[in-house]
Amino acid sequence: MVETYKKWYSPHLSADFELLTFGESGYPIVLFPTSMGRYYEPKDFKLLESVAQFVDAGKVKIYCVDSIDKLSWYNKSLSPADRIRNHIWYDQLILKELAPIARQETGKEKIITAGCSFGGYHAANFAFRHPWLVSHLFSMSGIFDIRGQLDGFYNDDAYFNNPIDFLPHDQNRELWNMKIALGTTDRDPCKPDNEKLSKILTAKGIDHWLDIRDHADHDWPIWREMFPAYISQL
Repeated sequence: MVETYKKWYSPHLSADFELLTFGESGYPIVLFPTSMGRYYEPKDFKLLESVAQFVDAGKVKIYCVDSIDKLSWYNKSLSPADRIRNHIWYDQLILKELAPIARQETGKEKIITAGCSFGGYHAANFAFRHPWLVSHLFSMSGIFDIRGQLDGFYNDDAYFNNPIDFLPHDQNRELWNMKIALGTTDRDPCKPDNEKLSKILTAKGIDHWLDIRDHADHDWPIWREMFPAYISQL
């Protein structure tokens, strides 16, 4: 696979931002790491290796982005309101800095978001907040209720970054055009979140795939099976 390291100063974060890209053409996939993970995590855990055939064939170009979870959702030294505000700056970075690059480099109008575990939250939250920009969502053992990170705090910013809450009332027409895969397992602690989100999507008449795998844990081996299965549907 053609691997490229990118780094630039982000005006939204007021800090440098790093990522790895894999491939040269195809559908642009923005791949988020797990909780507090770094941009090289999917490579280290061989998630990229599991989809190398699609990258080498020019079907997808994957953007493995860094996270700022340590400065946002997981930063207990900040007030919950500040944690959310930091996340919103991250959302704006993906929207206004990374997405335009991915669209320009691949010639595609929309991006795909994907992620495992807490990365599944980022993938889903971004996709549902900006459905006009996202063609596909691939979540693997994701969570979709962020309230556990807020110590009981709740405001409008929390609401609009908590898919379980804002999605039932969202009537953006682009939601019905999105292709959605929600991967989970019988032993996944995030299975209830996936089932709850699936019920919300079903109630709204939004087509999706709730993919529940048997005899598997919340861990990389099953995600290395899910990711190529979802890409093969493109």
